[in-house]
Amino acid sequence: MIVDTETIDEFLARHASDVEEAVRRAAAQEIVPRWRKLAAHEVDQKSGPHDLVTDADRKAEQYLTEALGTLLPGSVVVGEEAVHANPATYEAIQGAAPVWIVDPVDGTRQFVRGETGFCTLVALVQGGELLASWTYAPARDQLATAVRGRGAYLDGERLHSGAPDPGHDLRVATSHPDYTTDEQKHALLGLWSEGVAPRACGSAGLEYLAVALGESDAVAFSWEAAWDHAAGLLLVEEAGGAHLTLTGEPFRVTGGNALPFTAARDAATARRVRDLLLRAAP
Repeated sequence: MIVDTETIDEFLARHASDVEEAVRRAAAQEIVPRWRKLAAHEVDQKSGPHDLVTDADRKAEQYLTEALGTLLPGSVVVGEEAVHANPATYEAIQGAAPVWIVDPVDGTRQFVRGETGFCTLVALVQGGELLASWTYAPARDQLATAVRGRGAYLDGERLHSGAPDPGHDLRVATSHPDYTTDEQKHALLGLWSEGVAPRACGSAGLEYLAVALGESDAVAFSWEAAWDHAAGLLLVEEAGGAHLTLTGEPFRVTGGNALPFTAARDAATARRVRDLLLRAAP
């Protein structure tokens, strides 16, 4: 089993392109052929009408589970659909082994509607530390990658999130109301303040990419599922951004975070959004 960071670094130096290829192939074989061609029996609900799963989700996760496990012997795959089938699978994120965190189709509602705003998310984590990530939007032909300490890239171009333009409202994507408790809804109301322009979020992975690109200023989310956040959080960090929970600590993929939390294009914006959430929290 690979257990030390130096060996993981060596693995990434040799095989980051192989991970990229696995992500692209999963999309090409299992996702894109079903895009805009889904039959009714290929779409199911999980917890409710805003929590969908399709054959593309299941098949792509199966493909990535096999491919990533083969690339890195001793690693574990924690995928959204596997955890739905067996919640105990999620506990592997707390362990010592390297973990691949996989969201095969992030933005499933958009995918089902035939829109382009969906992506495949893969992150490599060990001991709770985000080490590398891949965000692939096949319908938009975009691939964003990040490796801790080595920067964030979109289609080979280095990303620098920068700071929001002075004098402009902060553009903040927020959780869908179905994913929030009453207390979290109250905290998120803090974003409806002068100088802030909140809006409902789409695919979490693509919202993080927008922050890393400087096209959006921040996100404010109220749920912890690691497959939605792991890849994007590292992407934002490596582009120069920051993330904070209500207690002022960075978000932990291992859980136990004070929610809602924010990720923003720079540290000052993260603090500003966190302060707005905290002031409105009950």
